[in-house]
Amino acid sequence: MTDSLKFFKAHALGNDYLALELADGGGALAPETIVRLCDRHRGIGSDGILARVPSSAADFGLRIFNPDGSEAEKSGNGLRIFAAYLHDRGEAQVGGAFTVETPGGVVEMTILEVAADGTLSVEVEMGRAVFGGAAVGLRGAAGESPTELLELPAGDRVEATLVSLGNPHCVVFTDALDVEELRRRGPQLATHPAFVHGTNVQFARVAAEPATLDALVWERGAGETLASGSSACAVAAAAVRRGLVAERALRVRMPGGTLEVEVRPDWSLRLRGPVMPVFRGETL
Repeated sequence: MTDSLKFFKAHALGNDYLALELADGGGALAPETIVRLCDRHRGIGSDGILARVPSSAADFGLRIFNPDGSEAEKSGNGLRIFAAYLHDRGEAQVGGAFTVETPGGVVEMTILEVAADGTLSVEVEMGRAVFGGAAVGLRGAAGESPTELLELPAGDRVEATLVSLGNPHCVVFTDALDVEELRRRGPQLATHPAFVHGTNVQFARVAAEPATLDALVWERGAGETLASGSSACAVAAAAVRRGLVAERALRVRMPGGTLEVEVRPDWSLRLRGPVMPVFRGETL
């Protein structure tokens, strides 16, 4: 498959990643190797791989690979797991801010605390939300209109709020969440031909509780996911942009748990949530 690789595994609300450093420092993994490592029956099993690489623009560099072998620009959960990996190696300390360069931009992170059971609380400055089709690579789009009507293969139309955090998101607000609807429409939207590079998909609603949103996630290159940090940020930003909530400090609940997102007036986003280390290992 490849030379032996030492890895660190952790999950963020059930969304799990393998973090590792490649021997050549180049951040290159063959797609078939990524698929085999992420396979839950024939490999280690994960929702993706975090490959540490050199960076001249930040304290650390990171490339993020989806379980189908494709590459992602940014991941809120992946970044927090990468922080746990650095902490495990003694390279990131509680309370000290550090920067990480991703293909979707440089972010700043802080490990806020480590609980007695080993759970880390990590805060990430996720960058600025940019709205509209042009921001997410919608073919022929111009301007920053937050919504777009997308026609699906069966002929039905979906109103989506399009937002980029350095990676593309398609947020669909609905009165009630239905996982079967996610499984039917999620892959159709994620691979919709209107998106040049595909998109992440979220079905979301405003919850009865104050400052709370509920969401289901279909990640580009991964499929249905228990939780997603960048998706939580996209949902929060879209809800504020659409005027669906008055608050800017929001909780986003997903099947795997809840993340906290602050949407600032300049549309920059702060994400906070837990990470639980699982184990260290080495491939054969």
